[in-house]
Order: sequence, then C-alpha cells, then structure tokens
Amino acid sequence: MTGSNEGSFIGKFMVLKGALRELWIIFATKIMTILAYSLVNSVLVLWLSSDLGLGDKSAGWMIGYWSIILTAFTVMVGSLVDAVGIRKSLIAGFGLAALARLVMAFFAAKWIAIPFGLFPLALGEAMQTPVMAAAVKRFTTAKQRSIAFSLYYSMMNVGFAIASYVVDKVRGGLGEYGHFTVPGLGMQISTYQTIILLGMFCTLPNLLLTWTLMREGAEATEDGPRITPAVSRYGSEGFVRAFLLSSRDALKDWWRIFGSLWSQPAFYRFLTFFALIVFVKLVLYHFYYTFPKVVIRELGEGAPFARLFGFLNAVVVIILAPVIGALTQRFTAYKAVVIGTAISGLSIFLMALPPSLFQGAAAGPLGSLISWWLDISLPLHPLYACIVLCVLVYSVGEAFYSPRLYEYPAAIAPKGQEGSYLALSMLPYFFAKFFAGGLSGYLLEAYCPAEGTRNSQMIWFIVGSMALVSPIGLLLFRRYIQVREEGRD
Repeated sequence: MTGSNEGSFIGKFMVLKGALRELWIIFATKIMTILAYSLVNSVLVLWLSSDLGLGDKSAGWMIGYWSIILTAFTVMVGSLVDAVGIRKSLIAGFGLAALARLVMAFFAAKWIAIPFGLFPLALGEAMQTPVMAAAVKRFTTAKQRSIAFSLYYSMMNVGFAIASYVVDKVRGGLGEYGHFTVPGLGMQISTYQTIILLGMFCTLPNLLLTWTLMREGAEATEDGPRITPAVSRYGSEGFVRAFLLSSRDALKDWWRIFGSLWSQPAFYRFLTFFALIVFVKLVLYHFYYTFPKVVIRELGEGAPFARLFGFLNAVVVIILAPVIGALTQRFTAYKAVVIGTAISGLSIFLMALPPSLFQGAAAGPLGSLISWWLDISLPLHPLYACIVLCVLVYSVGEAFYSPRLYEYPAAIAPKGQEGSYLALSMLPYFFAKFFAGGLSGYLLEAYCPAEGTRNSQMIWFIVGSMALVSPIGLLLFRRYIQVREEGRD
C-alpha cells in the first residue's frame, strides 16, 4: 500500500515530508532571487540607454562585458561553499546584490552606477545561483533529490512570471520615462530605477530568512538530519580572505581538470554539441536585450514587452515541461534536443513575417483574448498576435530541449567526471549572452533605430537563421556527436 502511494502523483511529492527546514528556505529564497534578478534583467538594457545615456551599441556591449564578469565570478565561487559554508555564502551574496541594486537605483552617473552597482551585482548574483543549487543537494536525501530539483526549477519560473507582471505594471503606472518620488527622501528616480529598487527590496527577505532561520552546517543524510558546524579548510581566515583563497584553489583545480579533458575523445564530441547549442540560446538573450526596445519602438511607450515574453514563456514551460518530459521518456536526450531546437528556431521566423499577415488573427478570438489579458483596447495591432504566436511556439520547443540539456553531458561524461562536464555545459549561456549583447546594438541601429525607417522583421530573420544552425548542425554531425543512452531508444 505504501509503495502504491509513493508511486502516485501526490506520493512523489510526499517524499519531501519531513525535509529539512533549510530546503524550504531555499525554495522561498529562489522565488525572490529570480524575482529580483528578472526585475533588473528585464529593464537592464533600457536602464543603460535611458538613465545612463548609452547608445544601442554601447548598451549591448556593456551587457556583453557584464556577462563575462558574471561568468568569471561564477567560476571563482565554485569552491566557496567548501570554504565558508552555504549560509555565509548566501548571506554575502544577498547582501552584496542588495547594495549593488541600491546604487543602481539611486545613481545615474555612469562612473558610479557601473563600477559600484552593475559589476558588483555580477558577483552578488554569482554567489547565489550556484550556491543555492549546491544547497538543494546538501539539504536532500537521494530519494528526495529528483523532486526537489523539479520544484526548484518550478520556483524559478514562478519568479520569472511574477517579475514580468510587476515590470509592466510599474511601466504602465509611472509611464515609460516617468519618475517616482521616494517617500521620506523627496528624491525622484526614473521608472527603470524604480523597478531596480523593487529588485533590491525583493532581496531583503532572502537576507533575513537566511540570517535568522538557516542553520550553519545543516545536512540531510540517509540516517537523518545532521548539524555539523562548518570547518573551513582555511582555518580562522576571515570571509574575504577565505573567498580569495578558495577562488585561487578553484581556478587551479578547474585548470587542472580542464587540461585533462582534452585527451578524452568524448570531450570533443561534448564541445561540438554545446558549440551548436549556442546558436539557439542566442534567441533567449535577444528576447531579453533586443526585444524590449523593438516592442517599445514598434508598439509605443508602455507596450507590455515583459508579459509578452517573460510571463507567457514561463507559464508555458511550467505546464509543458513535465508533460513533454513524461511523453518523451523513451526519446534520447539528443533526439529531444534536435526536435526542440528546430521548433524554437523556426518559431522566430513568425516575427520575420510582415505583421499585416496576422491581421485576421488580431481581429478574431485570439486578438480578443490578448486584448483582455494585456488590458489593451481593440482594435489590436497585428504585431501583438504575431509575437504571442511566436512565443507560444518557441516555448513548446524550449520545453522539449531545455530540460534535456542536462542529460547529454551526464551520458557522455566518463565515470567520475560528470561534475566537470555538467559545469562546462553552462558555457553556452555565457557565449550566447556575450554575443547576443554585442550583436543586439548593431541590429537595433541597423533595422530598428529610435528614429528613422525601421525594418524590425530583418532582426528576427537574422536571429532565426542563426538559431537554425543548432538543429541542422546536430543532424549533420549526429553520427559523430550522439552517444548511446541507457534505457532510451
């Protein structure tokens, strides 16, 4: 009877009954972490241009430089948990991120906002996401781990969905280039600075929860909860000193492991696979850094770009990812990735078509639904119908391929080196963000300038063409890249 209950849908979640309180703290803080991150990330390129005065190209490259720093810091904090413990690492990350967002919210001078706000934020973010993922593993038993990571992924998408609504509501209330008077200070900050300030306030509950309720050295074991006071391998060194020493050791270990990988034939197949994945990942970052300006310039100030992508994408993925995962269990990860990248890549060409082709959809039931959802009066501009259809199809593709990207490195990695391969599988996110950021400014200036003749469809034709390199390349190099996966057809 017990086994039957555990096999049921509800039973799979009941395995978390009695889990450490630290695990629930991580779930709660994950929602707020992603909410804060998404609030800032959604308006980052707009803040750089509108408040700091950077042009399209300069803002795009600043995003690229920021991604380099974020990735470098993420590598550096890899061993921080071992050095100072999960609780201290998270407190430092939350605290630094809050201070950085405070600077970005109140200072519009480039020489202050970028070196003392934007760049420190990269370190604060890097000290959260990897540490929280390690915390989920630390605070669960082997039996709890799978469902715990599924919930962790869901919390992430909940954060994205909430943030998209908040961004559009603030922009709608204050105006695209409006101002907010800070109570008690009498100081006015811009619409985008207000959204960044909200991100700062979303970070404070995380700091409070972690500081007051998370126990240092807590760990879930197969024999029950265990509280072991953390002992740093750097002895009595302070936090900053321990961080620097752990970063040094992490880089040494990373370089040694990375150097040894080049002698393994599987590693070259791994590199080829993820080099091809970069092209479809470009789409996601163009939605973050190119899409907002295109929507505002084509549909007008206050157009709800955050809900058009952030909310819709998150909701579709939350609903479809587990369903598609269950229906394609017998598919190899490679096959699912090919199908998903093809769907996502082809979806972008919908926005490369003339908006007039979607006039019928905008005037029909779909247009009425979009108008009700976004609270936009009819008649609806056909570009809204075009964007919604594109994002829906793109999200179906993402639900196919994104969760399976973690399976391929696990399948191809030699025994004992799964961690190295999984860590390096994050590189596509870095390269995609860097190139998308740099390319964004050039595409906007050429095809969708703030003033002058526009041809925004060409932006999405170029982005879609690059995205299709992923599925086409995966098919062409299948004999070389694909590996056998246990239990899959």
